[in-house]
Amino acid sequence: MTAAVLDTCRPAALPRVRSHLDWLESEAIHILRELAGECAKPVLFFSGGKDSIVLLRLAEKAFRPARFPFPLLHIDTGHNFPEVTAFRDARAAELGERLIVRSVEDSLARGTVRLRSATESRNAAQSVTLLEAIAEFGFDACIGGARRDEEKARAKERVFSFRDDFGQWDPKNQRPELWSLYNTRVHRGEHMRVFPISNWTELDVWQYIARERLEVPSIYFAHAREIVRSRDLLIPVTALTPPRAGDRVEVATVRFRTVGDITCTSPLESDAATVDAIIAETACTTITERGATRRDDQTSDASMERRKKEGYF
Repeated sequence: MTAAVLDTCRPAALPRVRSHLDWLESEAIHILRELAGECAKPVLFFSGGKDSIVLLRLAEKAFRPARFPFPLLHIDTGHNFPEVTAFRDARAAELGERLIVRSVEDSLARGTVRLRSATESRNAAQSVTLLEAIAEFGFDACIGGARRDEEKARAKERVFSFRDDFGQWDPKNQRPELWSLYNTRVHRGEHMRVFPISNWTELDVWQYIARERLEVPSIYFAHAREIVRSRDLLIPVTALTPPRAGDRVEVATVRFRTVGDITCTSPLESDAATVDAIIAETACTTITERGATRRDDQTSDASMERRKKEGYF
């Protein structure tokens, strides 16, 4: 037989079996491209946290070698972990994308945000600064890394989540998204919040970080840190969260599952010092990351939903 005849006799190569990460990635890329085609002035939230790091990689896959069709935006409380803000700036510079930073400090100076005390958490105050930034730049779509598994209020939200001209969300009046068809229409002053990784879990995020070999801030990994135990949570000892009279300070091996405002974000005890170890630990956990680490979500069962109605991420 000739070589040509032999080639026709060989079985065709089997198609590659797509993993669940492939399907999630494809869905997210579709959402990002749909947004770019339908919205006039989108922006992507980038804080330096793990979810927004994944969003950046998805945006690279959706749009490279062209530049992103949107800038990056971070609302800085002024109380963020320095390791995370340093990572944020380095990653944005590495990508060569425009990073816009707006600070709660500026809102305080303008008088649009007022706190009861200098030590009060600024987490909820971000909503005001965010809405000011949206009005300043005229953004009509804001891309975020929220996931439905984080918290029950997140689970109510659509992929394209409508906000009225006051920046408010109505969980009882949301647009249907049958067959992945998205309604992006907004009037002047209104905007959408868009969540391409809504259907991902915390475990999916870490598995994707492992697959794509993405760098993350060092505080996601186990390290020694001074803490104070407060009921079921650990309070990191910092200049913003100093120990109170009677508190017992100890050094523990901890890591952070989420990296929000220092004043309301707790670490957990862990010796997971690699991505693989974090994946193994996450696969066994029975408490959501916000439930385990965010003190502002434990003031009431409706804490997150109330903040989201007022314009929170």
